[in-house]
Amino acid sequence: MRILFVTSEAYPLIKTGGLGDISYTLPNALRQLGVDIRLLLPGYPAVLEQLSLIEVHENIRLPPLQEPIRILTGIMPGEITPVYVIECPSLYERDGGPYQDSNGKDWSDNALRFGILSQVAALFGSHHLLFKPQIVHCNDWQTGLVPAFLTFNPNQSARTMMSIHNMAYQGIFPPEVVESFGLPPESFSISGLEYYGKVSFIKAGLYYSDWITTVSPTYAKNIQTPTYGCGLEGLLTIRQAQLTGILNGIDTEVWNPDTDPLINHNYNTKSLLLKSRNTQELRKKLGLTSSTQTPVIGMIARLIEQKGIDLVLPIIPDMMKSGAQLVVLGSGDKKFEEALQQLAKYYPQQISVTIGYNEELAHQIEAGANMFLMPSKFEPCGLNQMYSMYYGTIPIVRRTGGLADTVIDATPNNIQAKIATGFIFEKENADELLFCIRRALRTFRDKTTWRQLQMTGMNRDFSWQESAKQYVSLYHSILN
Repeated sequence: MRILFVTSEAYPLIKTGGLGDISYTLPNALRQLGVDIRLLLPGYPAVLEQLSLIEVHENIRLPPLQEPIRILTGIMPGEITPVYVIECPSLYERDGGPYQDSNGKDWSDNALRFGILSQVAALFGSHHLLFKPQIVHCNDWQTGLVPAFLTFNPNQSARTMMSIHNMAYQGIFPPEVVESFGLPPESFSISGLEYYGKVSFIKAGLYYSDWITTVSPTYAKNIQTPTYGCGLEGLLTIRQAQLTGILNGIDTEVWNPDTDPLINHNYNTKSLLLKSRNTQELRKKLGLTSSTQTPVIGMIARLIEQKGIDLVLPIIPDMMKSGAQLVVLGSGDKKFEEALQQLAKYYPQQISVTIGYNEELAHQIEAGANMFLMPSKFEPCGLNQMYSMYYGTIPIVRRTGGLADTVIDATPNNIQAKIATGFIFEKENADELLFCIRRALRTFRDKTTWRQLQMTGMNRDFSWQESAKQYVSLYHSILN
């Protein structure tokens, strides 16, 4: 089976979030099942620097781009997965991130940058550049035009799958995009890619693709409602027969407390007592007071409202009074960054805030924290709650999306049945979050119950193996 996996980021080359992780781990797992899957992504500086690339196709001209592009080929670092890279300096070789400049502002030509990515993917699915995929697997709005280009291409031979990792990001651009990319005028309609007078890249993918997936079963249901559908719930409801939720897995080679080279002391279910040494090392590194009775609550997230940081900020003083320490790693809205930094100054021995992202510190927080906070307003899948359980770090989450699919609440009945793995609250409400945190803090003092929660979580199977098999089955269904 031949699959072209089109993505705007892929770990370890370039990563801003969960999509980057999935673009590395899912193709890896699929190749282990015998699928000939290959990646296509833009030639950002970080990608060109890390890959040993060979020029294999040059001088491809695509409207409305003035300059020709080249397709380069290489192999993902440390793996056997082939990757195709679009070399176009004017679009991709610039300072800043893949979507935004160094000031956090969206690149003004993102429609062109990712429209070209979609056009090149469509060439693979019609003219068979270098590789003849049976399915082009698209990911998020950056690849949303691929199904549209192929639908209106008489040479189309590949089927398309559209995977939604976050409905909130939709790729909305002026209507001139339709003409500039040579799409027919009839595509700009409510039965197409038109969205309130503009072009929606994600709607194009949802409307024209052969199948739609998203990253957890609960999120597949969530996005068919006005609360989470972001204006496209009607279309998703119409297409529900072609909509499947498959839970993401995690890379248990990268995220494994027994072998993790980035943590101070490796441990597993048989040596769980060693986890406390990581807690002490984390406190020492971040300048927090050493204590065996005070739990460390970790949070690694984008500091935006989606992740619930606005629910956390007003209750931090109460968290401190309740006997907890807080370690935060992330970046996002400046107002949230500054508010956290002010609190860290006020509670210097109880709160640590690191703005930005640091892979080593992320692993050390997972290993050293006692609890992990994910109070997301919505969470398509989430990975950190699974990392946390695997590291014996108890998640505190809101019941939404993949968080609802992976964490089992520590109710008295679930604790008695030995199936509980974390703490869940329901509403987008700071007081309810605080009540949930206090419930976790009380349970932490019961060492027997706490150990049981840790062991249950660490014994869960969150590897990609089962999810990858579901993708293979879905690929077969699409082709048949």
